[in-house]
Amino acid sequence: METAVNEIAPDLYRLSTYIPEADFQFNQYLVVGDEPLLFHTGPRVLFPLVSEAVARVVPVEELRWITFGHVEADECGAMNSWLAASPRAEVAHGAMGCLVSIDDLADRPPRRLADGEVIDVGSRRLRHIDTPHVPHGWDARVLFEETTGTLLCGDLFTAFGSSPALTERDVVGPALQAEDAFRATCLTPGTAPAIRALADLQPATLALMHGPAFAGDCEQALRDLADAYDARLAAEGARLHGPVPPPGASAATGG
Repeated sequence: METAVNEIAPDLYRLSTYIPEADFQFNQYLVVGDEPLLFHTGPRVLFPLVSEAVARVVPVEELRWITFGHVEADECGAMNSWLAASPRAEVAHGAMGCLVSIDDLADRPPRRLADGEVIDVGSRRLRHIDTPHVPHGWDARVLFEETTGTLLCGDLFTAFGSSPALTERDVVGPALQAEDAFRATCLTPGTAPAIRALADLQPATLALMHGPAFAGDCEQALRDLADAYDARLAAEGARLHGPVPPPGASAATGG
């Protein structure tokens, strides 16, 4: 195995490791600036590969921020390995994630971020956006790099297989195929609205954790994914409870 390094936007690098046995790809994203930021740590077993890949861009000991979407082994398993290798680094996460997990798990106290708070790494600005349970995890969040319009979207659009660093090909279809296999997304009435709120940001690039970075119509891709989840939620509700009558149907039929 090896970890490939590709610049997908100015000062923003995708670090990607493909695991053939699982037919699955694990990506991290490095944002270069005065205070370099890593989004996703990878699991502990991949730390040697990923840290060597980071070192091709910036010295590992210069990392300032360690971030991830939510608490899960592939997102933050190597968190303490990075903290040990990067003496001035801090974990930065949402307040809920810090309260319920990271305050206890991290070897150094994390920085708690308020919804909408920005980390300025120099030439790039990363806005923390809480997205609880989207796609999963009470502490789930994304980062939006405001100057390049890159949405670091974690497990949204998860897909199987190896993929190019950057593409304009469809990412919604593969994501729904993976959803059929994993059933990993929390389908609630709040899922689609949260994804549509991300579409309102009009991102230029979607930085996927398990798949390519996407440089097509990102806003439409997010809206299509939201619509698909709405349809699945409605279908599951109908399966469990029967179809919901349209508004006013009861009065019209005298029920």
